Amino acid sequence: MAGMLYLVPTPIGNLGDISPRCRETLEQADFIAAEDTRVSLKLLNHLGIKKSLVSYYEHNKAQKGMQIVERILAGETCALVSDAGSPAISDPGEDLVKQCAEAGIVVCAIPGPCAVITALSISGQSTGRFCFEGFLSTSKKSRREHLESLKDEQRTMIFYEAPHKLCATLDSLQEVFGAERPISLCRELTKLHEEVIRTTIGGAIAYYETQPPKGEFVLVVAGAVPAEKQTVTTQDAKTRVTQLIAQGLSRKDAIKQTAQELKLPKNAVYEAALEDD
Repeated sequence: MAGMLYLVPTPIGNLGDISPRCRETLEQADFIAAEDTRVSLKLLNHLGIKKSLVSYYEHNKAQKGMQIVERILAGETCALVSDAGSPAISDPGEDLVKQCAEAGIVVCAIPGPCAVITALSISGQSTGRFCFEGFLSTSKKSRREHLESLKDEQRTMIFYEAPHKLCATLDSLQEVFGAERPISLCRELTKLHEEVIRTTIGGAIAYYETQPPKGEFVLVVAGAVPAEKQTVTTQDAKTRVTQLIAQGLSRKDAIKQTAQELKLPKNAVYEAALEDD
């Protein structure tokens, strides 16, 4: 009988955040797949758990993933953990979940610590609709392309960032979203020196010019403000048809083009063009 894969979230800073269910799952698993076995060993020692650890990270996930799947298919139960937070979220565990799904293995996710949701909830930004964009590229060009694709995004956007990359990322954010876009910078979440700075992108750049960034960051950026919809009148349609006819278009083509430009039904434009004729 095949075993199972459990996704076990681990504390993102405060060891007290490990839940009884997470602890029980780690105790009962046949083995634990860990992003960094040294980090996971510290947690297991804290919990008083002795368990076989398998290294599973970005650069060995293809080979180790298949080995883990084979062990589960043979009847063993695996608990997957990342260094902090929920595995498979901006994490190589995503690939292991896919491999297990393809092999027909049951995957169970245990609820628990997640930096994305923790930061969003205290950011002061809109939480109704949001998108998680993970880590931005270290390449300025790729980073810019990624942000350009989000230029008109109206949902709250969430990014992970390391302290040594923060200033470069803020510069790129300002280039695309502007200096006045609201941003919440959440750092050292759940730890002793947890801090949330609610400001603008320009304000954040000015702040970190004199304050070296420390700790891991979650950036919560306000979405774009929806553009006001302009009301198109029948007079607008009639005027545009007249302009296009004066430029040499036939009435039929002028009506067709006007309908496309003003996003109106052709019948409505036709009726508008006939008014006062």
